[in-house]
Amino acid sequence: MKMLRIGLVGTGPWASSTHAPALAAHPDVEFSGAWGRRPDAADALASAHGTTAYADVDELFAASDAVAFAVPPDVQAPLAARAAAAGCHLLLDKPVATTVAAARDLAAAAEAARVASVVFFTLRFAGPTSAWVSEQAATEGWFTGRADWYGSFYSPDGTSPFSSPWRAQRGGLWDVGPHALSVLMPVLGDVTDVTAAAGQADLVHVILRHTGGASSTATLSLTTPAKASGVTVELRGEAGTALMPSGGGALDAFGSAVDALVDSVRSGRPHACDVRFGLRVTEILAQAEEQLPAG
Repeated sequence: MKMLRIGLVGTGPWASSTHAPALAAHPDVEFSGAWGRRPDAADALASAHGTTAYADVDELFAASDAVAFAVPPDVQAPLAARAAAAGCHLLLDKPVATTVAAARDLAAAAEAARVASVVFFTLRFAGPTSAWVSEQAATEGWFTGRADWYGSFYSPDGTSPFSSPWRAQRGGLWDVGPHALSVLMPVLGDVTDVTAAAGQADLVHVILRHTGGASSTATLSLTTPAKASGVTVELRGEAGTALMPSGGGALDAFGSAVDALVDSVRSGRPHACDVRFGLRVTEILAQAEEQLPAG
């Protein structure tokens, strides 16, 4: 079968270190071009990977069968809706949007255009964590879980080249909250009730009730002191206790997400992490945010 032409929207650190190298190296993909809000960055990224930099995003859509996105969520949502309307399949970043209205518009555009979609929830595509989620989802009797996500992007003693203004503004709820939901929901079921409380800085505590009666908690932050940072996902049930292993690298995980999109395009089967799941994650996080103090 012919190679899938995938273009890239975005030229920042994630696009340069993960998205572009994975697209350029994928055996079933032709890296069809790049577009960014900074033309000089788009030129540099395209030159590094032997593809074309486009000055007009719609020209990139016209030259592509699918488009990957590495831009802030509220930039991504309307651009991805335009890409879907142009007939492009979608490889989206999480969260798909930070407002329910924008996420619903995107999901509706993808459905109307009948395009395939995959949302890159890293832990659902990294080998060790993906296998762990599948194993626990096949095990019955879990009654509770917890996902503790203590990031140090914005602590005085912890910085990251992947920090960005939207993360600083929206905090851990919107940046690492999608990761927590992406591993808790496949195992415990959809969320029926949400309770949220604020802690220091951007720290948020979320309590979730799932279909079937299980419950879980998520503790989310990007401002944890570096020495206290870390990630733990734990399940408890009739089988005992299960701890999620460390994940693989982002580059390999994104390659697996590309695999998933290629398979969905060719088979016509929707992926579990499609735009509809992305919409559901945005709905749940928006419910949590409504319960937090303004600002």
